[in-house]
Amino acid sequence: MTLGQPTSAIYLQQPLASALPGTIRAPSSVTVHPVALFAILDHFLRRKETQERVIGTLLGTRTDNEIEVRNAFAVLHSETTEQVAVDMDYHRAMYELHQKVNPKEVIVGWYSTGSNLNTYSALIQNFYSQETAPYQAVHIAMDTGVQEGEQVGVKAYLSSPVGVSPRPENCVFVPIPCELRLHDAERSGLDLLSKAASSSSTVSLESDLATLEASLQQVADMVERVLAYVRSVISGEINGDIAVGRYLMDTLSVSSAGIEKGKLEGLFNAHLQDTLMVSYLANLVRSQVEVSSRLALVS
Repeated sequence: MTLGQPTSAIYLQQPLASALPGTIRAPSSVTVHPVALFAILDHFLRRKETQERVIGTLLGTRTDNEIEVRNAFAVLHSETTEQVAVDMDYHRAMYELHQKVNPKEVIVGWYSTGSNLNTYSALIQNFYSQETAPYQAVHIAMDTGVQEGEQVGVKAYLSSPVGVSPRPENCVFVPIPCELRLHDAERSGLDLLSKAASSSSTVSLESDLATLEASLQQVADMVERVLAYVRSVISGEINGDIAVGRYLMDTLSVSSAGIEKGKLEGLFNAHLQDTLMVSYLANLVRSQVEVSSRLALVS
């Protein structure tokens, strides 16, 4: 899922010839998980009234041509018209704590809110480039849409030095593609948040059975749309797409390969029984806790 508004920027990729021994190729794309985006928004909402923007550290993993941002944490900083100060000790202390929890996640860059890229942004980019060396640091700018004329979106940048004798404050930010990546568990949470955003009343967490019912209903709706498309193609109402037909054939062959109808029903019934058992145990524990609290008040 692409983040941000459509842009006419040209994404330039370094040629393969630049990948000489001892050199590291710049990433060609960035993927961001919702956890990182929520951490950035939470930091922005908790900022001081005098702060125009907030910054923080991005954590994630790297591949040969992609950076995956999985988490983020806030970094204390102050910014005036004359100088910018970043609490480096706090940044390194927080990173050490995150390393104890998840050592696979490393520093991949930094984030800021707003779309203003200035000299101070170049200085902060230089600091994080030292933290991620020999790799390039990625910068993610999130437009929160709070200011007038500002649209909500996320953009990713890499930096490139400018001048014969480049200085830390002299660099150009080059945009690179940025996409949102979801896990199944994250998708459920986002669905609940989107439901709350479109509802005027409070939305509570659904039970496992209600979630299962909603998932089955979504699958049934998808199947109905596919059937309507296939029937329209067979009847000649619309022209069929070869790519869509090949995708449907591959999907159906994989879903039905090696799974008999009776076995599939058995797997579904077993999962349903497990869900009912978990729901029963949760209600039982809740009742025992409530009885224990009432007995404690009586005694």
